[in-house]
Amino acid sequence: MSGRSKIKRRLDTAMLALARADRGADAAVREWRLHDLRRTCATNMAELGIPPHPIEVALNHVSGHKASVAGIYNRAEHSAERKAALELWAAHVEALSTGRSAKVIAFKGAR
Repeated sequence: MSGRSKIKRRLDTAMLALARADRGADAAVREWRLHDLRRTCATNMAELGIPPHPIEVALNHVSGHKASVAGIYNRAEHSAERKAALELWAAHVEALSTGRSAKVIAFKGAR
């Protein structure tokens, strides 16, 4: 992905404008990094009951079950579990962003 710095600046500007519109001209937005989005996603996916390995696959992260020898020999992409995890995450984010109450959906994993 190229242009991350430009995207980050645009997000910062938009977030500050929203904060000031909501809380007044003195409002500020705490400094953050794009990597914080991965941490937030991983943490909240775990809170939604998604097991660690679909989270790691969804974030393209290598540790735990894919580290060392297991990762060398196990090349499974866990597509169905990754899809289910990301769909649950999308529903959660949509509920938060629209102000609707989040409907609790159980993680079903691979089918």
